[in-house]
Amino acid sequence: MADADRYLTSRLHGLGATIFAEMSALADRTASINLGQGFPDTDGPMEVAEAAIAAIRAGHNQYPPGLGIAELRRSIAEHQQRFYGLTYDPDTEILVTTGATEAIAASLLALCDDGDEVVTFEPYYDSYAACIAMAGAHRRVVTLRAPDYGFDPDALRAAITPKTRLVLLNSPHNPTGKVFDRAELELIAEICVEHDLLAITDEVYEHLVFDGEHIPLASLPGMRERTVTISSAGKTFSFTGWKIGWVCAAPGLVAAVRVVKQYLTYATGAPFQHAIAGALLLDDSYYSAFTDDLRLKRDLLCTGLADVGFEVFEPSGTYFVTVDIRPLGTADGTAFCLDLPERCGVVAIPNVVFYDDIDEGRPLVRFAFCKRMEVLAEAVTRMKALRT
Repeated sequence: MADADRYLTSRLHGLGATIFAEMSALADRTASINLGQGFPDTDGPMEVAEAAIAAIRAGHNQYPPGLGIAELRRSIAEHQQRFYGLTYDPDTEILVTTGATEAIAASLLALCDDGDEVVTFEPYYDSYAACIAMAGAHRRVVTLRAPDYGFDPDALRAAITPKTRLVLLNSPHNPTGKVFDRAELELIAEICVEHDLLAITDEVYEHLVFDGEHIPLASLPGMRERTVTISSAGKTFSFTGWKIGWVCAAPGLVAAVRVVKQYLTYATGAPFQHAIAGALLLDDSYYSAFTDDLRLKRDLLCTGLADVGFEVFEPSGTYFVTVDIRPLGTADGTAFCLDLPERCGVVAIPNVVFYDDIDEGRPLVRFAFCKRMEVLAEAVTRMKALRT
């Protein structure tokens, strides 16, 4: 890709970030309920917060090791074994990053060369397009289609070319809430093995699955040594501002990603690493209660949105729900979202910013339900004005 084309592509796919900024500003200016941005309105476990404070007071305030502190790397390895039966060496196969976003950027920059192709699914998290472009690679997308957000296996196979370097997969999937099932993952794994492709998997919503199960792609035959598994603490423990993420992969892949990471941030929030090392060891009751709470919030918002008149595509995971706005007599999701704060004091995100296929994404809007129950109930009450 020529430098000018790469720059343009990167700028165009900053549209998602621009929309997020505009929606946040609208929420502040209009005192709206912000269901656009994916962050909770309550903090995570107090014991985890206290552990961060204790780490600060104990003097863990300077650069930590570039790989991440040993205690956290051991906790990540234990987490992968505990939940998925995956074994990783904490000294050679785990890298702590500044959130999953840095992990994704560093992985794409490390593993792609100019002219390589990256196959991913749309709608996609907006940083994917920008990072692929910055790596000098090209994206090829396979569309997930409502209402169940399945994909055409033939379309996936057709997306693979001799230039394909890797598949970038997000499951549970933002913004749709889709959880890829075993058959879909086995097909992706089969294609990766057949064409000798790498895989990068964004699994930050791994503990937010309401229907089905989360199956790491790395756990499937032939995938352990070719998969870069990425996750983070922000979504699971409701401390999104701490930006503690990680990469799990074979030693050679981790080494390549680390080379890039050291020129991005070098090291990541030392006291927060100590806190998350303990958080990952919380017992099963924490994880189940966390998921159960978000399931109730999902059900409340989905029921309310359907009552308002939207066509609701109930998510199987994450804390986002997508709706089709056409039953309300409009089809432009961006215009709808820009008007929504003034009309009824609620903020949402137009899904079109996550699509290459503009027509597919235009009538779709995303709401976040990681908010207090009373906030969600008030948002639904406000949106009932859309029926008149």
